[in-house]
Amino acid sequence: MTDPQGLDTAAVARWLSAVSPDAVAGPFEASLITGGKSNLTYLVTDGVHDYVVRRPPLGHVLATAHDMAREHRVMAALADTAVPVPRMVALCENVDVIGSPFYVMDRVAGTPYSRAAQLEPLGPERTRTITERMVDTLVDLHAIDYREVGLGEFGRPEGYLERQVRRWKKQLAASTSRELPGMDELVAHLESNIPASGDGTIVHGDFRLDNLLVEDDRVTAVLDWEMSTLGDPLTDVAILLAYQQLAEAAPPSSSGGAVVTDAPLAPGYLSSDEVIARYAAGSGRDVSDLGYHLSLAFFKLAVILEGIHLRHTQGQTVGAGFDGIGDMIAPLISAGRAASR
Repeated sequence: MTDPQGLDTAAVARWLSAVSPDAVAGPFEASLITGGKSNLTYLVTDGVHDYVVRRPPLGHVLATAHDMAREHRVMAALADTAVPVPRMVALCENVDVIGSPFYVMDRVAGTPYSRAAQLEPLGPERTRTITERMVDTLVDLHAIDYREVGLGEFGRPEGYLERQVRRWKKQLAASTSRELPGMDELVAHLESNIPASGDGTIVHGDFRLDNLLVEDDRVTAVLDWEMSTLGDPLTDVAILLAYQQLAEAAPPSSSGGAVVTDAPLAPGYLSSDEVIARYAAGSGRDVSDLGYHLSLAFFKLAVILEGIHLRHTQGQTVGAGFDGIGDMIAPLISAGRAASR
């Protein structure tokens, strides 16, 4: 069986056998898990063990993004908390093994619901239950005392929003080679209207339904922690709402491809107002003014997708679903500018 692009299964097996002899029962076979548009994710099996391997994307990797050690660290810290995560098996920071850092974790049963068509057969009641539990999982994450789980040095909550604007502005400069109308105005607004910092929590950074695994209507794992840190929890609420607004605003013809996720269009999926109300009730936080956080969320999404668009134009993406990504940037900029009005 031919290895998927970006992964040398024999090299992974040799390395894992050396660090954990009982973890490998024979040669590995691997397949790319579809749907990922950033870090590459593979299902790996030796016939006895089923693992998932994560590595950075091919080409154009920004210095502060795609940090394998960061993902591994936060999930290891959350292992015994109310937030479900896979068991971490091992982290490899030696780029000589497969050409980049990577980590290995147990495979967890569950479905990452990214499309409304996946949810519709479940019916509105089950879809509502799943999305209620999605919000409850976010509440649970933000309730964790990060010091108690060993993440006291994982980030700096103070000044988080200011650093976010600075960081994503820098990443935008490294991720685009074209004119983006309205982007300068959006950045100027974000720089000049930074609100006071609230309480600091662990933040996921890209929280949405298809970054969760769901089995029997329960959340079995939260995945894709590459942007996690300590910071303002309302940024997680805002990114969840931004994905929802993006799906609702997209033309129907794009629902099968270019939209990152159209799951919020499924009957029974909580409305934006219901998401906000459930989060507020569970967390006790004031969510009455999310305008700035939404503007920042749309800006971040625009930068992320612009980076994916750049990699795609350079032939450095792996898998399907990238056509049309570049056309999504202008609506995101417009939504970001409108969010705080």
